Amino acid sequence: VQLVESGGGLVQAGGSLRLSCAASGSISSINAMAWFRQAPGKEREFVSTIRWSTGHVYYAGSVKGRFTISRDAAKSTVYLQMNSLKPEDTAVYYCAGGRPIISSIRGGGGYGYWGQGTQVTVSS
Repeated sequence: VQLVESGGGLVQAGGSLRLSCAASGSISSINAMAWFRQAPGKEREFVSTIRWSTGHVYYAGSVKGRFTISRDAAKSTVYLQMNSLKPEDTAVYYCAGGRPIISSIRGGGGYGYWGQGTQVTVSS
């Protein structure tokens, strides 16, 4: 499975961005796609996951109510709509795909496929 992110950039605090992640290859080998992020000097952290078949979603507490994850099955693409962005949202955002069990939904170990990352910078 190959994952390619797009949509990052520079935005002012309070603004919005939409990230996209297009999947190709053996897509049947994954049943969930997720977004993680890593800020400079910090560990990678979970942002959101969507189950491919059910559409069930999970969010980190820090983004709930501001970010929305969605999918377009026909395009094999997952989106992350980010609103009310804050400077602390600045990070490289990574798309991930896999077959995580419930206990590993929020952990990077539940995903075997990763994109190259896209930079999101929020200025104050």
